[in-house]
Amino acid sequence: LRNRPKGPDFLTQQTHTNNNTNNIIIMKLAIVATLIASASAFQMAPVSTPASVTALKANKVDRRAAAAMMAGALFAPASALASAGESPKFSVFGIIGDGTSLSEGAAYGSDQTAKTYSPYSPYSDSADAAYLKAGGKSGAEYVARKKAVIAETKVRLGRLDGYIEKKKWYEVKNELTRYMYETRGACTFLATSVQQKEAAADFFRAIEKVTLNSTMKNQQGAFDATKEAIAKLDAFEKLV
Repeated sequence: LRNRPKGPDFLTQQTHTNNNTNNIIIMKLAIVATLIASASAFQMAPVSTPASVTALKANKVDRRAAAAMMAGALFAPASALASAGESPKFSVFGIIGDGTSLSEGAAYGSDQTAKTYSPYSPYSDSADAAYLKAGGKSGAEYVARKKAVIAETKVRLGRLDGYIEKKKWYEVKNELTRYMYETRGACTFLATSVQQKEAAADFFRAIEKVTLNSTMKNQQGAFDATKEAIAKLDAFEKLV
């Protein structure tokens, strides 16, 4: 049985097997060739630089180097601020060393003839401030500015009904936090007596109700809270 000659079916099967093997080899070779061609396509061709461009770049470099050398020659003596025969100047927070050195007060290149606010500050002493000469926070000008904030707040509150009528809730809250950001500070500054402080607190609670009702989109509640806020601000203004 082992030496039995092979029939035509076996020969046909063997031929198909050989053909499949050859096809697989050809496909692999084709894939490799495609990959090689794709890789070579992405290689950048060398770009030749014209001689004129090279010369121009060299000229720019030479000009920059010359400018740097000239700047160094001009400003080196001014930045050094050293005199022949003197030791280096330094200061440690104005306690040790020379207090007139540029390292003192972080005031590089500034006028150091005036006393600074502190060794850590480049600013002068606040005793020379313009608002202090006008009386500071107790001066009439400063108080008038705070009262002007209250007057402008009344104008801003008068706009709220129009926004609420059109249900522009975002505009309502914008008005309460935009310019009126200064209102609380002005009221707190102007309220010195117990009665004034209580009136200011009543106004604060009223505008908080406006914000709450606007957030909840409660139109009637927002109308009522706005009316109350205007009345409370009028009462506070009469006290100050």
